[in-house]
Amino acid sequence: MNQTLSPFAISLSQLAKDFWWTGDPWAEQVWSSLDPVLWEALNHNPVALLQEVDVDLADKEWKKEAQKLLSRYTNYINKEVQSNPRIAYFCMEFGLHESFPIYSGGLGILAGDHIRSACDLCLNFVGVGLFYRNGYFAQLIQGGRQAAGWPDYSQQPLPIDLLRSANGEPLRIAIPFKNQEMLAQAWCLKVGHARLLLLDTNLPENTEEMRNLTASLYGGGSRTRIGQEILLGIGGIRLLKAIGDRPDVYHMNEGHAAFLVVELWLRNLQKGMSPEVGLEDVRNRCVFTTHTPVPAGHDTFYWDLVNEYLGPYRRSHGLHDGTFMNMGRENPSDLSAPLSMTVLALNGARKSNGVSKLHGEVSREMFKDLGVPIGHITNGVHPTAWLAPELGDLLNTHLPEWNNKWLEPEYWAAVKDIPHKELWALRKALRKRLIEGVRARVGRKVLKENALTIGFARRFATYKRGALIFSDPERLLKILQSGVQLIFAGKAHPADIPGQEVLATVNRFARHPDFRDQVVFVPNYDAAIGRLMTQGADVWLNNPRRPREASGTSGQKASLNGNLNFSTIDGWWPEGFDGQNGWIIGDNNDWPDLDAQDKFDLESLYSTLENDIVPTFKKPKKWTAMMAHAIATCAPVFNTHRMVNDYLNQLYIKAE
Repeated sequence: MNQTLSPFAISLSQLAKDFWWTGDPWAEQVWSSLDPVLWEALNHNPVALLQEVDVDLADKEWKKEAQKLLSRYTNYINKEVQSNPRIAYFCMEFGLHESFPIYSGGLGILAGDHIRSACDLCLNFVGVGLFYRNGYFAQLIQGGRQAAGWPDYSQQPLPIDLLRSANGEPLRIAIPFKNQEMLAQAWCLKVGHARLLLLDTNLPENTEEMRNLTASLYGGGSRTRIGQEILLGIGGIRLLKAIGDRPDVYHMNEGHAAFLVVELWLRNLQKGMSPEVGLEDVRNRCVFTTHTPVPAGHDTFYWDLVNEYLGPYRRSHGLHDGTFMNMGRENPSDLSAPLSMTVLALNGARKSNGVSKLHGEVSREMFKDLGVPIGHITNGVHPTAWLAPELGDLLNTHLPEWNNKWLEPEYWAAVKDIPHKELWALRKALRKRLIEGVRARVGRKVLKENALTIGFARRFATYKRGALIFSDPERLLKILQSGVQLIFAGKAHPADIPGQEVLATVNRFARHPDFRDQVVFVPNYDAAIGRLMTQGADVWLNNPRRPREASGTSGQKASLNGNLNFSTIDGWWPEGFDGQNGWIIGDNNDWPDLDAQDKFDLESLYSTLENDIVPTFKKPKKWTAMMAHAIATCAPVFNTHRMVNDYLNQLYIKAE
């Protein structure tokens, strides 16, 4: 590569380091077409790509498309950012792109979409998280079973810069940790007008335990978890102070960040406020979102562990032994109860919410004894980050103002006027791209380009019932023989043995001679596979046990692209389903007998496939009418522009 970069190359390098581009539907086409083989080898990392390829030697057509991308970027960054409110958004994981895998699944992807929409809406926004040098884990399939690998992503070219103090030295902050302090540095990632700050404890001054807090996401046990949550909550507040950032609102996205309540409260005590006044001041500045509808999913820590890690910190402020514990106990008089991070967050927030209407109801019932209000703001997906570029082209032709209308559902009725033949051609093109992508990943020719293709991709937690469709192999085989095929992807946590067994069951069917080539498991699920599948599958299968799915967003990505959701009536789907934009599995009852629920839902799944979905697919005009209706009813409602706007008006802007 030339030592002296041209202005064109410099502009592209600047763009590559701004994750704004991950929200542009056509950006990946530009990067990948520069060198498709290298693009795949570099895990879709444009920073690394530009270190390997001289863009000034690219052909004229590529430069033309790259210049269009740069023009869209220039138009974007010239927008004016709102001055108030100043929002700090804390989350344990952020899923912005597969080339920077500091996320495990839905929570991180939602956080990535949240920060993208916040910058699209020109909010004054900063995200705070952790920099995991080994990411979550890389999934290997050996003998049909999952194995975990841990690449070191910190050795790769990444779009991040180390934060430095005024004298040019790397910024360091000190955080309480047992009877000592640990040091952290911080990295900054740009997302348009927003910033994402990532704390990192991999410093020689720290002990091995401290350094390992930012080794991997959700690794280790409760000792690692409490250390990570101290780093995120307390360390995040100290980082913002160190760089002079004074947010008006602290948004705790899940309970992992709740120790920020303690840090803010202690700062108020140091200012001379009484404990009651100090906590009320914290509440006025904090909001909280819970994503967990199952009690066992909320992080809890018992006295011995909390005292070991935070006792010296508490004693340095002259506080009695039970202070922190009581802030996070549902019943402070029960001294045997653990500290719940969710309870701590609820007690420290002026407003809290679940992530769907149903989840709000479940959360209010779960924490009814606390007496705190819990509303709901239904999740969405970033509308252009997950939109197929081919659909974007079609919308440009028929709805030219579409990308400015995400908050105007009535505008989207015009999707139904797009000619049937164009929608059907789109459907075939996206399915073909999916199948070609799957073949490239599994290394053999599988699947058929004209078959009804059902996708299932998500975390293999047992309540999601990833293997439910295989419960009656003979009946499923008949369905597949009628022109249906299944594509699966997803990871089970390395410590989740039952979840790994579900994944292994799916793999057994994918390798069985009767199902091979019509049932495929795609390994190492990431955001790239998520885009490929939600854009390309004809039907999106989702069958968790109701009401255990807080929201779910993969079906929203599918509906955004006109692909039909087939789901239990859980999470967001009770709000989205209208009888014409997809199908339901089971009923809206909450079954105490799980075996009976599984049996009922399985019959519903099979019979709907046999009697509704397969026959409808054989009628292309009826199918494309449902496609258009799915886009018109779901895309302008279940997107993060609407979601973040709801957060702005309902949580971030304090009512006078």
